[in-house]
Amino acid sequence: MAAFSTQDQLNKVSPPYAKARRAGEFLYVSGQLPIDNVTGKMEPGISLQAHQSMKNIMQIIEAEGLTSDNIIKVTIYLTDINHLTQVNEVYKSYFPGQLPARVALQVAALPGGSLIEIDAVAYESVVKNGTPSC
Repeated sequence: MAAFSTQDQLNKVSPPYAKARRAGEFLYVSGQLPIDNVTGKMEPGISLQAHQSMKNIMQIIEAEGLTSDNIIKVTIYLTDINHLTQVNEVYKSYFPGQLPARVALQVAALPGGSLIEIDAVAYESVVKNGTPSC
């Protein structure tokens, strides 16, 4: 497997961490804030922010030749757990197949005043029905 190579292209800001790291057949995607990687801007509202965080994750996953079917675990950090219903509507649209395992929790604050941050774990050897093959 090639190492994640589009890290700098996917974020104008250079944070002190990797956007993603490979460990064997696993790809660990760092938490993605809802910042547009082209404009560097964050849109207001939980639905737009959830879409942007998921788009950022999908850019990273797809750069590695993977799809949403390969995502096996997601963690969603929210500044208001009451946004979860709206986030669920957005979230489901990114997983037409089997849904990954997931945790959603409320945090006190997120960088830049963001309402959401999402991280993910993908596994390369996933069969069509979303079940990891060992």
